[in-house]
Amino acid sequence: MEVNDLIFKELIKRGYSLDGKTRIWNIADSKLWYLAPEQAQAYLNLEQQKEYGSYMFEIEIKLLEKYMSDIANKVLLGSSVNIIDIGCGDGKKAIPVLNVFNDVTKVRYCPIDISSHMVVKAIEKITKLNKGEVVQFKWNISDFDNLENVSSLLRDPEFRQNLFLFLGSTISNFEMHEIMYAIVGAMDSSSDYLLMGVALNNKSPEELVKSYKHKMNDDFLGLVLTQIGFDKKDLEMGVRYKNSRVELYYTILKDKKISLGDRSIFFQKGDQVVVGISTRYKETELKKALKIYFKDIKFYLNNDKTWALILCKK
Repeated sequence: MEVNDLIFKELIKRGYSLDGKTRIWNIADSKLWYLAPEQAQAYLNLEQQKEYGSYMFEIEIKLLEKYMSDIANKVLLGSSVNIIDIGCGDGKKAIPVLNVFNDVTKVRYCPIDISSHMVVKAIEKITKLNKGEVVQFKWNISDFDNLENVSSLLRDPEFRQNLFLFLGSTISNFEMHEIMYAIVGAMDSSSDYLLMGVALNNKSPEELVKSYKHKMNDDFLGLVLTQIGFDKKDLEMGVRYKNSRVELYYTILKDKKISLGDRSIFFQKGDQVVVGISTRYKETELKKALKIYFKDIKFYLNNDKTWALILCKK
């Protein structure tokens, strides 16, 4: 089987650490989740899983539907607006936003994702809504390092304002300050806003672990390791709560050598490979961290305070 060179290089670069006698390989980078179309589609399938979907998507969409009119009133400065959807997925999280903004101003939608499969799905979905222009250009398929290019190219005399969407608790899968630095660097302090959706740390560790430990998550994240030559039967998925975050990892069930070119990696039975993390923030922690980057911050919470929409301005 052909070995995915990006995943292989991450393993070589990061190496492993020791936890007692267990070797821990940490390649928990969400960019590796969507390298192939089947990975992106596996994630869209995961969204349909009842427990995961109701927590990660339905709650946020209900919040958007409830508060979007108020958010639009705060954001709009009278000009037309670019909606830049960072980590767009298939575009469905942007629908409540576009429904409201399209009624009060001219809208241009720009989906951004590392996965071309996701971008195509988002463009198809939003185009069918007929809720404004949908932008297709070379920066659609990119990581977040290109946001400054995106925002400057979209800003013109008619569309002077950008609203960045960063929904689905995507921030939980990144080092917060690294991703905030990239987003803030793309924003104009006089006009631009960021709207984030974030899952809050109000569930017990046991509840969180249970919500991630199911077959469709295994089907999705297991593709990271099968792309470098592992057989699924030689992997066992595990979920744990550690250091205020959920960790998703695989235990190697038999020794395995993986080679690419003249380099090889030797995995031992019992090794663990961390492929995903999801950090859980408390409301107070988020407020403190975001004040580093923004002068205006407003939280919109659901009733049990397990989810927040956060509107931010530099």
